[in-house]
Amino acid sequence: MNWVAITGYGAASLAYLVFFFLLIVIRKKSLIAVLIASSVFFTLVATVTGLVQVYFSSSLKPVLLAENIKLLCLVIFLFAARARLITWSQLLQQPWLLKYVVSLIVLSAVTWVLAHHTELGSNSLFLLFLVLNLFVIVLLEQLYRNAESREKWMLWPLVISLGVITVVDFIIFAQASMLDQLDFNFWYARGYVIALGMPFFLVSARRIKDWSVDVFVSREVVFYSSMILIAGGYLLTLSFAGYALKLFGGEWGDVLSISFAALGMAVLAALLLTEKLRREVKVFITKHFFANKYDYRIEWLRSIEQIEASESEDSYQTSLKVICSSIDAPGGCLIKKTADHHFNVVSTTNMDMSLDEQVHKNLTAIADFCHKSGWIIDVQEYLFVEDAYQGLSLELTALREANVDLIIPVIHNNEIWGLFMLARGKNQTFLNWEDRDLLFAVTKQLSNFISLNEANSELAESKQFEAFHRMSAFLVHDLKNIQGQLALINSNVAKHRDNPAFVDDVFETVLSATERLDKVLQQLRNKQQSEHKNQNIMLSSLIDKVIAQRNLNKPSVDVQIDGELNIEINEELSPVLNHIVQNAQEATDDNGWVKVQITSKNNNVEITVSDNGVGMSESFIKHRLFKPFDTTKGNAGMGIGVFEAKQFVESQGGAISVTSEEHKGSTFILNIPCA
Repeated sequence: MNWVAITGYGAASLAYLVFFFLLIVIRKKSLIAVLIASSVFFTLVATVTGLVQVYFSSSLKPVLLAENIKLLCLVIFLFAARARLITWSQLLQQPWLLKYVVSLIVLSAVTWVLAHHTELGSNSLFLLFLVLNLFVIVLLEQLYRNAESREKWMLWPLVISLGVITVVDFIIFAQASMLDQLDFNFWYARGYVIALGMPFFLVSARRIKDWSVDVFVSREVVFYSSMILIAGGYLLTLSFAGYALKLFGGEWGDVLSISFAALGMAVLAALLLTEKLRREVKVFITKHFFANKYDYRIEWLRSIEQIEASESEDSYQTSLKVICSSIDAPGGCLIKKTADHHFNVVSTTNMDMSLDEQVHKNLTAIADFCHKSGWIIDVQEYLFVEDAYQGLSLELTALREANVDLIIPVIHNNEIWGLFMLARGKNQTFLNWEDRDLLFAVTKQLSNFISLNEANSELAESKQFEAFHRMSAFLVHDLKNIQGQLALINSNVAKHRDNPAFVDDVFETVLSATERLDKVLQQLRNKQQSEHKNQNIMLSSLIDKVIAQRNLNKPSVDVQIDGELNIEINEELSPVLNHIVQNAQEATDDNGWVKVQITSKNNNVEITVSDNGVGMSESFIKHRLFKPFDTTKGNAGMGIGVFEAKQFVESQGGAISVTSEEHKGSTFILNIPCA
């Protein structure tokens, strides 16, 4: 009695019995499903008859008959798979059915008759199996070669499983046909080959959903089968090592073999009983052989929809709601880590979390641990699984009182932004790798969402300050102009006190300053620039007033006016011209010149202000002249005068252009539509 052969065929019989049982439970009636089930069934029959044969040392003919039927079923299955047949009617209409399958059936029947009634005997059967196995190998090669790229993922385990088995059988029967007898060492070993091929066949059956073979195998079944397979491989390695020890160990061979086997069994048992190894193997199997627990695309879209549909402007509350809904958490809170390494509760729902000194210590330890490892902390796992979170030491009384079950780090730019603390329902198991992957994905999205909203808030606040500073700058600019007018009066009082014309100018300047101050106050009260109705004014009169004010400084301004021009223009033209002329005077020596020319052209009024002062570079005009708060006057200027002039002219539908050359002067041209 050969126990090696019995073990091999016994393992193969058990493996295919489980496989066939799964197919029976599914009860799929499609063509491919039935052909797979038939192939698996006759493989089971062949391994069982092989087991009986080696156990009782009986005739090989029942085994070979079962093998013959199995190979015929595989041929039909592979033909149908290659042609992508779905129904029986399609199968019966195929020309190859008569050409090949029927021919093989007839060949098999004739060979069995010859083996039974002639002197050819078993040698004819060996040749038959040589042909049948070669035929299966060819069909496997054709099936895989002609498959599309996406189908090869489904087919390669099937090709490996059947390919290895049929190649081994081909070698066995090729040798047998030459020697007219089987090599029973190979024959006994083929039971192990058949058993090892079953998991690959099962994987393909699981993957080929389009062929309606929707086999489901529980994770535990595959896990324990895989552990047995690991054990089998390990024991096989031990057997080779033991054989070598016995071969070369002389009289100590038996003793060394037994001792080495005992040591190997102890190591194997230690490996199989190690919880960490078992968890890692189970995660590997689940990731690579089973559909995911979550459809991450759907979960991602659901999170986005919840964020978009939220009516709350509080991004913290929205994020907490999304993370809770992703795992049906009844409550939780979001804790933010501040710049000074303190923690604040920024949002909470159905959880009373108070941050006392002990909780702060725990949060600091958790944040450091999560920053180094990136792990999610399952409090139940921390409590009941030893060394699950190595290097983390916590006092969980306060957290347990708050019903904290999960601690999820919120990481942004590789730094801990904060922590989600979530409660879970009763009787919940530990988080598995799929739960953790989902929470990592959702938390990554939420960290970006929170950071974006915080950046938007900071930007909005910055915009408010910018608006305030800009308003202040315009206010200071107006006040500076008024102050300049009043200071000019004060500087000429001693010299022109008794000049009646000077006194008239003083009153007119004070009146103008009063009007401008009233306008500034009105703008501040309304918190926006007041829009005045355009009014018909005598442009020559407005120019005279501006020039009179500017001629108090040097160089004096030369004015040329083309006729009496009445245009409908906003009175803001006065400070705009005043500022441009003032800039021209400040850029020109006292001995230089400043000219203002006003002409009417094509229903437009063109106001040209030119000087022979220091001028400006082309780069300055292009990049800095019309930019607010950019000035060449240092603390004496605000850098908004020309900007205001451009804004005003364009608001009237006009345009402003500038030409200048360094050390030769500048020319400003204001083109404004006539009324």
